[in-house]
Amino acid sequence: MGFEYTLMPGGNNLHRVVMFRDGKSRTDKVLPYDPGQGDTPVSQLWDYMDNYEKVTGGKVLAIPHNSNLSNGLMFELVGPDGGPMTAQYARRRAAHEPVAEITQIKGDSESHPFLSPNDEFSGFGVAGWELGNLTMQQKKKPQDFAGEYIREALKRGLEIEARTGVNPYKFGVIGSTDSHTALATGDENNFFGKHSGGEPNATRASQAQNLGNTTGRFGWHYLAGGYAAVWATANTRAAIFDAMMRREVYATTGPRMTLRFFGGWDFNDSDFAGDWVKSGYAKGVPMGADLKPGTGAPKFMISALKDPMGANLDRVQIVKGWVNASGKLEEKVFDVVWADADKRARAVNGKVPIVGDTVNIAKASYTNSIGDPELRIVWTDPEFDRSIRAFYYVRVIEIPTPRWVLFDALRYGAKLLPGTEIKAQERAYSSPIWYNPAKS
Repeated sequence: MGFEYTLMPGGNNLHRVVMFRDGKSRTDKVLPYDPGQGDTPVSQLWDYMDNYEKVTGGKVLAIPHNSNLSNGLMFELVGPDGGPMTAQYARRRAAHEPVAEITQIKGDSESHPFLSPNDEFSGFGVAGWELGNLTMQQKKKPQDFAGEYIREALKRGLEIEARTGVNPYKFGVIGSTDSHTALATGDENNFFGKHSGGEPNATRASQAQNLGNTTGRFGWHYLAGGYAAVWATANTRAAIFDAMMRREVYATTGPRMTLRFFGGWDFNDSDFAGDWVKSGYAKGVPMGADLKPGTGAPKFMISALKDPMGANLDRVQIVKGWVNASGKLEEKVFDVVWADADKRARAVNGKVPIVGDTVNIAKASYTNSIGDPELRIVWTDPEFDRSIRAFYYVRVIEIPTPRWVLFDALRYGAKLLPGTEIKAQERAYSSPIWYNPAKS
């Protein structure tokens, strides 16, 4: 049971997916909340959620949705009155929105090259969607990016927490399709479009897309969509909801990769020789949690498995964000383990060389002759500062594979526009693990 909350003032996307833990007997007691098209504050949605829980005894959560099209409004530093965000407002947001969507059909919201110029993988899924808001009523300004990408939101959360004691953006991440076809697929070779008007044909990749003003956006800018992966204790609505509430979730851009991420202080390589998942819970915490108190530097146990029917893995990275002693927001991407390591030594600048490319454009195919099916490691933060609050999340990168537009070109003889991206390196994102010096 759920609905889409479609607040969109001036075309700025502030949508949420509202999901109930409960079944029909409770949800029949309410109607979905309609904010209208004005400047209704999102706190009114939270009021609706609070009332539902009070009246029915049930539970409900909200998931921010396509933050990359909000023109900076989804993850602001200020409160609804324009002043500094208060602890009370931050606490309400964190309680009602434990999960955020990081990737979907209308682009990827992890980061952007403008925000992360030293991250060579930060440009995935931004083409077209970086031009303006959802309906293109307002063009994007450089200062808008920081308020609509997940990595920057996580950093902003640390900044607000340092000031108020509460982190409003302490969320896990999921992926979604956002297709309106009732087809639950994010596969590049089986992409049926966002809606029935975008079903496979010879022209859809090069057509101006139809959300509001079509200027500058074309069909190929759509991604095939993502998936929400949930580490639940059972395959039930209640268990899946509870996993989202504790943020033990991750996102993929379409492949069905399996990702585990634990943080602690006492992990070592020998843990992988036994029941390492049991050790992960016993000696540490899973993705979405706070590190427990410990000594030394934190250690992270990571395991990534390829999609059984998909591409090999290129590398596993940890993205770290923190607020330095002078209050500046910082980030760094660490390559922690990578495929074909015997052939790919770090360069002088510390970067891991590219994995290669086996995509056959004429056949819309690739081979797994490069990359590895599994990557795992116990990694210790070499730059840990016990006095500084920080977060860590995992990003898993696949080897290059064909995009859906290349399959369209092969099947229909589709004519692609210059600059159309015909291949990509799909990925997965874990929910973060946070370190707070006040709790160490």
